[in-house]
Amino acid sequence: MYCGRIHDENYIYNKKPIKKKKIDDIVRLRSSTKWHKKRQHIKERDNYLCQIYIKELYGTKRKYNYKCLQVHHAIPIKSSEEIKLNDDNLITLCSMHHAMCDRGEIPYIKVREIIKEQEKSPRPMGEKAGK
Repeated sequence: MYCGRIHDENYIYNKKPIKKKKIDDIVRLRSSTKWHKKRQHIKERDNYLCQIYIKELYGTKRKYNYKCLQVHHAIPIKSSEEIKLNDDNLITLCSMHHAMCDRGEIPYIKVREIIKEQEKSPRPMGEKAGK
């Protein structure tokens, strides 16, 4: 009996209980203030531009894209909890290039190279790397 009522023993109840959605660590991270601040910081570091477009890689036809930006983890969160908020694991990408990275169409090594270049680039006075 899922509804809490008493039924005849021959009664077949078709409704199953609604399971509460389990909030996992990734969902919890993505809704946290720390993640929102870190995501903003990475977009600022990357000048609010998709870093694959800037490098004119993987069939891009223009130099800049500032639409549909997302922050991508080079090493997935599930693989390494310790570096989930490290600047040297994060990069700004448009949704198309983010999906390509997730599918493995853009190699991890290439993403890491771009992140290293971004980490080495000069910053405005008073701003530290690895914030």
